[in-house]
Amino acid sequence: MADESDKIADTGGAQGHFRALERLYAEAPINQLFDSRLEIGEAGTARIFFDVDERYYHAAGAVHGTAYFKMLDDAAFYAANSLVSDRFILTTAFNLLFTKPLKSGPVIAEGRWVSGKRRVFVADARLVDSEGEEIARGTGTFMRSHIPLASLPGYKTDD
Repeated sequence: MADESDKIADTGGAQGHFRALERLYAEAPINQLFDSRLEIGEAGTARIFFDVDERYYHAAGAVHGTAYFKMLDDAAFYAANSLVSDRFILTTAFNLLFTKPLKSGPVIAEGRWVSGKRRVFVADARLVDSEGEEIARGTGTFMRSHIPLASLPGYKTDD
């Protein structure tokens, strides 16, 4: 029996699914707090473009770890959910590695699927600053939920 990702590729519905995930991201209430934009170019990958500023700083004048987590988790999450067209997936664990302090400016979160296609997925992500340097990376595990994507506000396919 073919899994859901095979159905997406076979029916040519991948691009519609990717655009629907991008709309879902854009309409999520949390993303009204972040100047960001999601792009999914192919199954198993996601890129999110962020602009960070002093609103996200901790007391020592650099971006707080919660913002790192948000950016990394989102990129890995959407890379994994790009392979699942029927259900919303949920983060079950996430590990972070901070390598460089981040100040204001553009940041790209690059996510990629690593393994899993049925129930549990592993994906990783890295943050790249405006100079092209990696400033953090993370790996997460994600699980299919019982929540249909089609039931979520913002998830609208072009089909």
